[in-house]
Amino acid sequence: MTATYDFVIVGAGTAGCALAARLSEDERNRVCLIEAGGPARHPFIHVPALVGPAILHQGLGWGLTTEPQAALNDRRLPLPRGKVVGGSGSINGMAYHRGHPLDYDDWARAGNAGWDWASVLPLFRRSEDNANARDPAVHGQGGPIHVAHIPKPNPLNSAFLDAFAELGGFAPCADFTGLNPEGYGLRQGTIHRGRRHSTATAMLAPALSRPNITLVTRAQVRSISVENGRATGVEIHEGGGPRHIAAGREVLLCAGAIHSPQLLMLSGIGPADHLRALGLPVHAALSGVGGNYHDHPALALTLEMRDATSYGLSWRALPRNAWSVVEYLFARRGQLASNVFESTAFIRSSDALDRPDIQIAFQPARRNPDGFPLPRGHGFAMSVVNLYPKSRGRIRLASCDVRDAPRVDAQLLADPTDAAPMLWALRLARQLSQARAFARFAAREALPGAACQSDADLLAYLRRAAGTAHHPVGTCRMGVDEEAVVDPQLRVRGISGLRVVDASVFPSIVGGNTNAPVVMVAERAADLILGRI
Repeated sequence: MTATYDFVIVGAGTAGCALAARLSEDERNRVCLIEAGGPARHPFIHVPALVGPAILHQGLGWGLTTEPQAALNDRRLPLPRGKVVGGSGSINGMAYHRGHPLDYDDWARAGNAGWDWASVLPLFRRSEDNANARDPAVHGQGGPIHVAHIPKPNPLNSAFLDAFAELGGFAPCADFTGLNPEGYGLRQGTIHRGRRHSTATAMLAPALSRPNITLVTRAQVRSISVENGRATGVEIHEGGGPRHIAAGREVLLCAGAIHSPQLLMLSGIGPADHLRALGLPVHAALSGVGGNYHDHPALALTLEMRDATSYGLSWRALPRNAWSVVEYLFARRGQLASNVFESTAFIRSSDALDRPDIQIAFQPARRNPDGFPLPRGHGFAMSVVNLYPKSRGRIRLASCDVRDAPRVDAQLLADPTDAAPMLWALRLARQLSQARAFARFAAREALPGAACQSDADLLAYLRRAAGTAHHPVGTCRMGVDEEAVVDPQLRVRGISGLRVVDASVFPSIVGGNTNAPVVMVAERAADLILGRI
């Protein structure tokens, strides 16, 4: 059986949902959106405070891990990627950040015309409905995605911000999505009326009432069909077996930084030697496919306390937690309406830098050493994040079967210079935790622990405990050189009728959370496809 549409979109994640919504605004466009997972009905997705259980729920993700990481004691790191409508936008932390304006000017300087800050700012504004907007030239109101501060952040956030003021040398930041996202302050999230507000809920759901859009779920794309150098559709497997879906105009690959390069390689687009070794045809020899993999490495300082101020499960907090359930069920307010990530800091580890290279993300909840998804007991954590790592990994196929997870060698911290700013930030986080602002909570450092003081001890802790912020990018890099996979119009080099639209096209990672930039990429892709620019 074959169905034909103008546009076939592979992956109903953050980019795919936004792109499908925008393309279907023109009733002449017949759009098919294909998702390997099911509908986003699980309550873990929609209740913001249940982000931990959502990330760990086996039915909502792909269950991916990295290859053993040599610089991290040969550990395999989890790679939580959403396998559900909304993709990773249905299980992420709902933090809203655009990155630094200079990040996009860097993209443009690398040859990607039209991707500088001045050009992408209107695209950020288009999708945004910012409840805290101060400058309409920088922020959007009336867009589909609601953005706001958490209404009643946990009191520990005040201590975190006061600790920065006490240390001195850092400035408060009222707007981390503005022109100068540097300093410490409260952060914004994509939460609306107490529920997660992803592109699936904010953009795709209203669009599905249009007769020209079709959503196909629980259907895994096996490969992109290529005939005479043109993408003509996709082969999928759903229910009873294989099916072909034809694309009259374009195939739009929105499967994310891990699965987009996998599908390109399975379709004969990628490193020629690797494809031939697996017996795959080579339709376009693009050595950059699967390369340039990078992510934000992260490391947590964790503290425990008897005081029950933090979010957490305990007998002392039972009355408050019981009330929070009632408050949420009847008014969609309270601690269950928070994503827990309520304040943060973006700072420079050296005055010689032109932008912040470190994020310290504050979490007013205890981190369980056993990985239990809800905080048991009380405490808080500060995660230090290297915003601009130099290490680069790669993705390769494990086999010719799309059901076999690709091999992801993240090469996390392989570049020795990536460790130094993180250790500097870890020491700063320790100073913050010991400030007078936190004294009344009588917290005790659990990890790395008071005995861990020397550079060698802290480096050893980094090796055994570092993970990532789950922001993989770059594996189908946009550019104008021979290693680029797509051009600045997001068209795959050497294949017509095929574009990639997701975080895999980032030439380099942005200095912040990647969800909002992916929405921006989808907005620009829609304009490019529809001939608006």
